[in-house]
Amino acid sequence: MAGRERRRSGRGAALRGDGGFVTAEAAMALPVLVLFAMALVWALLAACSQIQCVDAARTGARAAARQDSPGAVEAAARRAAPDGAKVSVGREGDFVRVVVSAHVPGPDGLGLDLSHEAVALAEETVGVGSG
Repeated sequence: MAGRERRRSGRGAALRGDGGFVTAEAAMALPVLVLFAMALVWALLAACSQIQCVDAARTGARAAARQDSPGAVEAAARRAAPDGAKVSVGREGDFVRVVVSAHVPGPDGLGLDLSHEAVALAEETVGVGSG
């Protein structure tokens, strides 16, 4: 019986002594986990903004290829673009080019400048010159 009591008191003493280490480890690990989670959320938001830039540039290029007015092309691209994005529409020969650029803010100046360019063949030139 004396052996059982010793084991219990030994086990209880070990548990009481480890309680402070667990608290200290948690205090060190929680801020790291929170920062990691925030970084993942920021990366997800940046990826979403990049996808919006791609979609906006493609939408604008399709509208420009259909010979929509420049105002309508820019409006279509801005609707699909992230807030505060810059849209530029140009034409080079038979091709229309739409560039959508956006800035994604980040912590401590780690923001990203995202952009995408889409090029489409103007519809009025399709089939011209092929005999």
